[in-house]
Amino acid sequence: MLPWLPEQPVSFPPVSQALRDPDGLLAAGGALTPQWLLAAYRRGIFPWYSDDQPILWWSPDPRMVLFPDALRISRSLAKRLRNADFRVTFNRAFAETVDACAAPRPGQPGTWITTEMRSAYLSLHRLGYARSVEVWQGERLVGGLYGVALGPVFFGESMFSLARDASKVALVHLVRAMQQGNGRLIDCQMHTRHLASLGARDIARADFIGYLEECLAKPTSTGDDHRLPDWPLPEDDPCAETTSAFT
Repeated sequence: MLPWLPEQPVSFPPVSQALRDPDGLLAAGGALTPQWLLAAYRRGIFPWYSDDQPILWWSPDPRMVLFPDALRISRSLAKRLRNADFRVTFNRAFAETVDACAAPRPGQPGTWITTEMRSAYLSLHRLGYARSVEVWQGERLVGGLYGVALGPVFFGESMFSLARDASKVALVHLVRAMQQGNGRLIDCQMHTRHLASLGARDIARADFIGYLEECLAKPTSTGDDHRLPDWPLPEDDPCAETTSAFT
């Protein structure tokens, strides 16, 4: 039977108790407050549900991850990075990026980024935990991604692309920033061929949890709450901006 979580106290069952079918479903209930969300991410758990469902919490096995040094850039993507008229920013348009990720997509009847979810991640963004990478053509937002940053770990939530390879460009720039700022791991949550083509791979949940605990065991330079790590803002500039040139 699926555990039901009251709104207080903030507490999750062990991830080893997650269901195998559907893979990784751990519990229902709780709340989408910053306290709940941060506690979840620190334990390798994330929320995922639709409008007609209660809050559902997941920790799948295996877990797809991308280690920054494992990023694969194809020849076509490398050419795109060199030649496209993309402009990339960090945290300039967080709400707009979330909204673009939530927009209807071909073959998908709805979105899991509900109004409640949007509000929750905007709250995390205001607190300095949720981050975005935006890709622009001129003044038009054509791609990007967002997620939660805790210490050297980035928990990816969603990405979108309105121009060819725009979401891949966002990911490349996120990885570059992590490499410059000692980032160690991107949690991709569930397997997709798109991310696998970029170097992400599946690892056992137990290995993921162990690696996560290791990454979060040490406080960051800004304190022991793991807020605002040194990336993905190159040179610690809150309005960091770069072109798509990639060498």
